[in-house]
Amino acid sequence: MDSTSQPEPHLADASKRLAHRALVICENRFQLLMVEVEEERDRILSAIWLALGAAAFGLLAAIALTIVIAVALWRQSPVVALLVLTALYAGAAALLYARLARLQRDWQTLPNTIEQLRKDRECLEKQVL
Repeated sequence: MDSTSQPEPHLADASKRLAHRALVICENRFQLLMVEVEEERDRILSAIWLALGAAAFGLLAAIALTIVIAVALWRQSPVVALLVLTALYAGAAALLYARLARLQRDWQTLPNTIEQLRKDRECLEKQVL
């Protein structure tokens, strides 16, 4: 009778340890997630400010370049001046679009958290099997 009552407390202790470990793992993953969310927020805000600055100064430079090209080529042919400007702006737009497409293709949201969750799943699958 004494031997049958022994495994139950051992099983209860084991399940408590397992539950405690699971909670610690969840807490660690949640902390990692929060750190990555903060880093992502800072990265996005930095990117927005840089993009706004680049857009503002790019616009000023484009206006100045437009005036220079228009003044320089207007006497020869107004059509040539406008074609040169159109080609210049189309090339810049194509370059920026290609960079944006590459950025979107390579963008990874919360990569470390996803990797840790993948490792946790693989570890749990090994323990269950």
